[in-house]
Amino acid sequence: MSEPPSDARLKALEDRISAAKAEHGPRPRSDEHYSQANIAWRMVIELVAGLGIGFGMGYGLDLLFGTLPVFMLIFVGLGLAAGVKTMMRTAKELEVKAMQADGQDPEAPDGKG
Repeated sequence: MSEPPSDARLKALEDRISAAKAEHGPRPRSDEHYSQANIAWRMVIELVAGLGIGFGMGYGLDLLFGTLPVFMLIFVGLGLAAGVKTMMRTAKELEVKAMQADGQDPEAPDGKG
């Protein structure tokens, strides 16, 4: 019969397995950070979505009430304002993330702290 393996041999085997797993393990994802192009497309889509939703609502109300394109113009303007507001909120979020990454306090009046 064979002897039971010693603790030292088991520890050495566990260390070798851990080293092999670390060497061949999953690589960190490089696409987790958004590129500037992705951010720009996000902002464009937010603006166009606001315009599209405003156009759709205004056109639908014009068809419903049989009016001239009064509601369409009003709601396109409101959609534009909503799209710009959403874009500005996104820009503010990105600014806060950038400041936190640099170690600055985004709540400080001068942005430092």
